Amino acid sequence: MSLFISFEGVEGSGKTTQIHLLADHLKSLGRSCVVTREPGGCPIADQIRHILLHPASRGLVPMAELLLYAAARAQHVEEIIKPALSAGHIVLCDRYLDATLAYQGYGRGLDLDLIEQLNLLAAGTVRPHATILLDLPCRQGLQRARQRNSHSEGPDEDRFEQESLRFHQRVQDGYLQLARKESERFHVVSAEGEPQDIARRIRQVVDGLLLPRRLP
Repeated sequence: MSLFISFEGVEGSGKTTQIHLLADHLKSLGRSCVVTREPGGCPIADQIRHILLHPASRGLVPMAELLLYAAARAQHVEEIIKPALSAGHIVLCDRYLDATLAYQGYGRGLDLDLIEQLNLLAAGTVRPHATILLDLPCRQGLQRARQRNSHSEGPDEDRFEQESLRFHQRVQDGYLQLARKESERFHVVSAEGEPQDIARRIRQVVDGLLLPRRLP
């Protein structure tokens, strides 16, 4: 049985950690998982990710940013997400359509209807069965993210962490509005506390989703 779960939240909310903990849990139940991310998830989309997240791209205008996200998503959906779902896997995705609405819509102020149209062009009918929104005060999340980046030896991807607290507050407010609009799909989970405690909350949600009667 295929299942598509997206993870959303502000910077530093722990999405990547929690996705991998959930994947380990699902594998222990004998479920086949594909863990992926946006932007990125495949070689072409990863190249676009570098442009979008590298601090040298600070001059990127909001509309160009939006279109690059759509391009990366179109490639990612066709190359990774669709085949995985067709093969019956559980797909866990670190950010998806809602991130574009939250960041480029509520955060940047771009037209939400336009973003919805681009999401439809890029992803077609491929929508998450469920979305885990990790809820964390954005000031706390930014502190976590900046601390993480200061110790990271990976690629420099902190362009959004350099945005103002006001920007991140708009993003967080946007996520909560989206969750209220689609309360059946969204599952708001507190991201405060120890990683294993947060993972336990997420497992309770996902274990319920695995029951056929709970699927949308």
